[in-house]
Amino acid sequence: MSVTSEHEALHRVFQHDPGLYSRAVERALGVKLAVPDDLSELSVDLTETRPVERRADSVLRAEFPAGDAGPVLIVESQTGEDETRRRRWPYYIAFVRDKYDCQVVLLVVCGKKKTAQWARVPIEVGEPGAVCMTVTPLVLGPDNVPAVVTVEDAVADLPFAVFSALTHSRSRGRQKDAILDSLAAALKTIDVRAAAELAEFTEVGLGKTAAGKKWRALMATRTFPYASEQRSQGRSEGRAEGRAEGRAAGKAESRAEDILLILDKRKIEVDDDVRKRITSCTDLKTLEKWLGRSLTAARAEDLFKD
Repeated sequence: MSVTSEHEALHRVFQHDPGLYSRAVERALGVKLAVPDDLSELSVDLTETRPVERRADSVLRAEFPAGDAGPVLIVESQTGEDETRRRRWPYYIAFVRDKYDCQVVLLVVCGKKKTAQWARVPIEVGEPGAVCMTVTPLVLGPDNVPAVVTVEDAVADLPFAVFSALTHSRSRGRQKDAILDSLAAALKTIDVRAAAELAEFTEVGLGKTAAGKKWRALMATRTFPYASEQRSQGRSEGRAEGRAEGRAAGKAESRAEDILLILDKRKIEVDDDVRKRITSCTDLKTLEKWLGRSLTAARAEDLFKD
């Protein structure tokens, strides 16, 4: 399965707020989990031997007061069904539990109802009548994540409102519009720079979905202070107009600007050679791949790894 900005945002969003995964699981599944003070990012490399690499999407350690270490959260983003990926989930859990000697939570987030239903089917390891392991992931999708459709609810929990927008990115009609309108209005209530970062994250995470087109139109046609802040950070007038048009095919320059902007906000150093390679690329598929990787890359050079 190819890595897209939509895929990356669905698991990266949990790194923005330590308690978001706890609140999301409780609101969607009715399961109460302890709320950590912080999350520390662990290596996503779950490889034991070099010939076969296995990488999770996000691996986060919950941290509590007085230095108490909590469970490790594995977040898997599924924008479609992938049996190879699903087959590896029991391995991820076993590997992390053995390596860190702790409890493990597997959270699968999906942008499609059908994919969420597929992910919920328990994974049984063993022979019929002699099952030695059953893995039942916690799954969040558009069929159980509440849609945040009022400004009041969005203001009360902005990280969850962003997550709601990402999860319901493929919803149709009034619900999609209500979610995005509420989020856009709620962002006006916080610091402009912080709001600009969340707005940018939302835009990249919504990708090419109908919700993404709607969000870009909102940012371009309505007066939001944080939208102006976004444009002031290296965006040209042509880029702003491109939003209103939903970034028509052929806007390779805008994709390159997005990549560089995200790397800059994440304080990833970009040398002249990397910058030139990004800005000179005209292949949209390649730029989309780099855009998704820019959300998690540890170094700028990681964008180009195959």
